[in-house]
Amino acid sequence: MMKRLEGRSLAHPGCLIGITAGLTLGIVLAGVLAAVFNVALNTVLLIWLALTLGLGILGWFIGERLSHKFRLPALDEETSESTPSDAPPSA
Repeated sequence: MMKRLEGRSLAHPGCLIGITAGLTLGIVLAGVLAAVFNVALNTVLLIWLALTLGLGILGWFIGERLSHKFRLPALDEETSESTPSDAPPSA
């Protein structure tokens, strides 16, 4: 089962988690800013957009870093089966 995970990138799930967290926190923060502190709508929307995009990009980079950490090394049997021994080496 672990062989199937080899080469998978965690950047896309990380981005999805970041976007979801950004949308959720952004909506809550926008509601608090608009209701309690009476902040202008344009400012609230810009903060919401920055929070959503910022957490999405942060999730992308964290997922990309974790992908390299969890990569499995290539197995010798798989590499020897994929290159036949009687074929000339390509340059």
